[in-house]
Amino acid sequence: MTRMSCRDCFKPVLLFALITLAVLLRALPAPASGTETLTVAGGCFWCVESDFESVPGVVGAVSGYTGGTTADPTYEQVTKGGSGHYEAVQITFDPARVSRETLLSMFFRSVDPTDAGGQFCDRGDSYRTAIFVSNTGEKAQAQQAKADAQQALGQTVVTPILQAGPFYPAEAYHQDYYKGNKLVLTRFGPKRQKNAYKAYRKACGRDARVKQLWGSDAPFAGS
Repeated sequence: MTRMSCRDCFKPVLLFALITLAVLLRALPAPASGTETLTVAGGCFWCVESDFESVPGVVGAVSGYTGGTTADPTYEQVTKGGSGHYEAVQITFDPARVSRETLLSMFFRSVDPTDAGGQFCDRGDSYRTAIFVSNTGEKAQAQQAKADAQQALGQTVVTPILQAGPFYPAEAYHQDYYKGNKLVLTRFGPKRQKNAYKAYRKACGRDARVKQLWGSDAPFAGS
């Protein structure tokens, strides 16, 4: 009587396992395409981060500083002036779910792109608007979005399109400020971060001005 070797025993089992794996892999959805980033400055980075993290297809947004010459700046250095940096937000998104063009259009309609001196109640160079691009394709898309915004408004859009440089994430306490529960002391009295954020946004007049400019086209005003 011929004995079957262990190797012969495992052949049908291995074949069955490989067939099963192939069927399972075929049933899985195709892997999503890689994410992309869009870096913009729109005044207070708390507000820009809050706005864009609500957009389907946006994976996340990080508040930070960019556009200047000071390496690894602090919030105090940036807001005092002289660092050259903007308060900015780096938006990571899935281009299969939301396009760069859509995000650029939403950005222009979430700020006052006619204001060269800051945004709303926040004045100074660090609060100006800007779009940062890494290549000619991104630059062309930003230029088209700027032209569309200018045509829609019938006013001069002063938001510059700048070459991207190093992006420095802001201090941890700035990240997701709009939904934090830490108790902070504000000019409105002690408040939870998320409530302090809402009070600040309203008092700063951000949504009121955006609604005045863009009307029903404003994607975030009142959020």
